[in-house]
Amino acid sequence: MNTICYSVPNVSCNHCVMHVQKALQPLEGVKKVDVDLETKSVTVEFDSPATDLQLRAALAEIGYPAA
Repeated sequence: MNTICYSVPNVSCNHCVMHVQKALQPLEGVKKVDVDLETKSVTVEFDSPATDLQLRAALAEIGYPAA
């Protein structure tokens, strides 16, 4: 199991949280997505075939690029 944490400055409300979760959770290999509004971060637990590049691309595609 891999865990990665992204800084996502554009996350600012519960709608953002739901949007990010809906974009990442369906990706094959993603086990858990936690979004923290206070720290503006997204933590993802995942296994193969999900990759860092794939997760970053999914975030960027919905307008929440990882910093």
